Amino acid sequence: MEIQGLPGRLLAELGPAIASGEVPEGTVLRGEELEERFGVSRTVVREAVRILEGMRLVASRRRVGITVQPRSDWDVFDPLVIRWRLAGADRSAQLRSLGSLRLAVEPAAAALAARHATDDERRRLSALAVELTMTARAADLDTFLQHDIDFHATVLRASRNEMFAHLKDTVGAVLTGRTEYHLMPHQPEPYAIRLHREVAEAVCAGDAGRAEQAMRTIVEGALAELNEQLG
Repeated sequence: MEIQGLPGRLLAELGPAIASGEVPEGTVLRGEELEERFGVSRTVVREAVRILEGMRLVASRRRVGITVQPRSDWDVFDPLVIRWRLAGADRSAQLRSLGSLRLAVEPAAAALAARHATDDERRRLSALAVELTMTARAADLDTFLQHDIDFHATVLRASRNEMFAHLKDTVGAVLTGRTEYHLMPHQPEPYAIRLHREVAEAVCAGDAGRAEQAMRTIVEGALAELNEQLG
């Protein structure tokens, strides 16, 4: 999710500062101070604060101000919160936490997708597996990333579990973060591409066990690579 205009500019500075701990929990921000500091109107500050409140990063109360909330209260699944945390000092912990989440969810989602995917979703996964193979060979990481995000989102959606499907943006943020912070190899590993094809084939064949195992191997491999690079 991209926030446009002046509220977006304000969030682009204030959000990462809160997420990184530069502005620690318990800090009270004043609307007037934010207006002056960032050179924006009261309306812009209110809109930005409303968005931060939706993420539960801050709470705004009359005669108190805008209070930065404890990390335990944050909506840690929000894609912008993930992006801001990845840009900060706890990037390693964030990526490991999200990798563990993927390991818990995506294999189960792949098994359900093998049972419940529509014909269109099966065709989409097959097409994306081909696109992933082609863009990996060309070392086109930007296009590869978009196909990879679409592939995993399709699996989550095809599970017909609305809780899993809701995590598509979260998983997309993880995949994007790995590429943006150069935690992906210059050319995706052939074994990972083969496993994506295997997931697609298993879903198309209705083989839940094979789909689950192939997806588990994908996510375990990604987590192992991450741990190796982060040390």
